[in-house]
Amino acid sequence: MKHINKAKYSFYEYNDKYPKLFKKEERKIKKVLPNCTIVEHVGSTSVYNLGGKGIVDIAIKLQKKDLKKFIEKLKKIGFYRVLQHKPDKNRTFLQKIIRNRGKERRVHLHLVHNKYYFNTFTAVRDYLRIHKKEREQYAQLKKDAVKHAKGEGKKYRAYKSNFLERITKKALKEFKLKW
Repeated sequence: MKHINKAKYSFYEYNDKYPKLFKKEERKIKKVLPNCTIVEHVGSTSVYNLGGKGIVDIAIKLQKKDLKKFIEKLKKIGFYRVLQHKPDKNRTFLQKIIRNRGKERRVHLHLVHNKYYFNTFTAVRDYLRIHKKEREQYAQLKKDAVKHAKGEGKKYRAYKSNFLERITKKALKEFKLKW
């Protein structure tokens, strides 16, 4: 797997294993949450040829009233809650680390209880899947962000923020979704 930098904030080329990892986790999630119907592979690993940190991001749409129950059930399959530096009222963030043959893979789970926020995940993913030029720009931006941030998450996210805001607006408009 070709990558830039070996720190937490690294850039890995796209890998065909990402969709398979998602499907495996989706099956486990649906087994503990049988009534949950909206489970989406989002983020960089969901976009063919994008590349990124190699994290499988999964968004689950839910009613806020179900949040505590979902978290308890997801703990049974290895997810744990991560306290965010900047709490987000639209989603709850969980993580799972999978270790296999000495390698570590992260799965991030976004429990989203705001439909517009959920739309941003799927719209950006779908937009980047069909707009090659912007997908390539974003890949380069992510590579540059890794070098710029030198392992600092806040710098990494800030470096990408303007581009992501612009793409999010374009994606929501293209798919006729409301922000």
